[in-house]
Amino acid sequence: MKKRKIPMRKSVVSGEMKPKKELVRITRSKEGEVTIDSSGKMPGRGAYISLEPKEVQEAWDKHILDRVLETTLSDTFYQELLDYVEHQKARKELFGNE
Repeated sequence: MKKRKIPMRKSVVSGEMKPKKELVRITRSKEGEVTIDSSGKMPGRGAYISLEPKEVQEAWDKHILDRVLETTLSDTFYQELLDYVEHQKARKELFGNE
């Protein structure tokens, strides 16, 4: 059987190239609305960040996503992102790679 190509993306925090499944995409729409893109297919400017709570905390402390997405993000959004990443990481450890 033919081996499938694994799409790679770069984390905006660490600069590491990782498989797309190990990252979460954050998008900014044309209207300026920033959301967590769990499907990875929403339209708009996207930035990837690793499913590591430490990376999200670093992005929050240094406001990395603000610069990358050229907008100002609230602490509420960063907290929501941190909760989402912690949930996804726990889910991945519990169920493995699906």
